[in-house]
Amino acid sequence: MFQSSLARIAKKSFRRVKGKQRSSFTRTELEILFSLPDPTEKLGWRDLVLLSVMYSSGARAQEICSLTVKDVMHDEKGNAILALTGKGEKSRRVKITMDATQLLDKYITYRRIRDQPDRYVFPSQRNTCLSVPAIEEIFAKYITMAKAAHPDKFCSGPYTPHVMRHTTATHLIEAGVPLAVVKNILGHSSIQTTQIYLNISQQTVDRSMEKWNKKWFAKNSPDESALLQEKKSIPDFLW
Repeated sequence: MFQSSLARIAKKSFRRVKGKQRSSFTRTELEILFSLPDPTEKLGWRDLVLLSVMYSSGARAQEICSLTVKDVMHDEKGNAILALTGKGEKSRRVKITMDATQLLDKYITYRRIRDQPDRYVFPSQRNTCLSVPAIEEIFAKYITMAKAAHPDKFCSGPYTPHVMRHTTATHLIEAGVPLAVVKNILGHSSIQTTQIYLNISQQTVDRSMEKWNKKWFAKNSPDESALLQEKKSIPDFLW
């Protein structure tokens, strides 16, 4: 009886912890992902812009589906500012990078919809706008391609469109952007939701430290001559 009760408790605890886990793309994985869409093809061009805008804005999939031409504005420097409508019909504005801006502007021009403010930016093959399941399929397609080409990468999935949002948040925090600013970018109603990404960032730091330790403090230490050769590639402040 006691053992079965303990097992139930452990099972519930496992589920609770598992539900809180968040995965994110590494920078290497992002580079691989962005290299996969073929911009010479109609759908590949759309997908490249889609992935770039999602990473640059941290937008939810549904927010990207609802994005129209009139929602894309520009500041005095030319950066695009997206008017996004999130959960509870709450609106916010998010400035994206210049690289993402240039891709997005070229795509809108390519589609010849710049003078049609109510047109959706990202269409599907059959409809005027993408759906969330369609974006999920796009991600699944490129993740499958990426895993096939790089079996040592993309091992912390599943990688859904929302993982791109997690990735944006994590990278913003790692870059030193204040948590309150990240909260506004993501459109969270509470900063407690944003604090989840602090744990993701710490996990990233821990993984980096583990790799560093394995590289420079392996059990089988090199001989002195090899160590001197290796020292050339190590920053001076570590010696």
